[in-house]
Amino acid sequence: FNTAFRAGGVMGYSLCALSLMILYILTLLYRGVFDKDGKVDYTQLFECIAGYGLGGSAIAMFGRVGGGIFTKAADVGAD
Repeated sequence: FNTAFRAGGVMGYSLCALSLMILYILTLLYRGVFDKDGKVDYTQLFECIAGYGLGGSAIAMFGRVGGGIFTKAADVGAD
């Protein structure tokens, strides 16, 4: 139990760290896109970041409701 608990904790922290790093990189990339005359429109920038997160959540939800990607691949293969 202890080994599994520690491994799960490491995986959870790794997943959170990776997602925060990707969010930071996306913010840096989008900041270059929204730079107008040396000023960045942070309202529009963070609305795009929020839309990115909302899209990821929607895709995960529909994948979960639909039975997962492996079930879909098996259904397509059976047809």
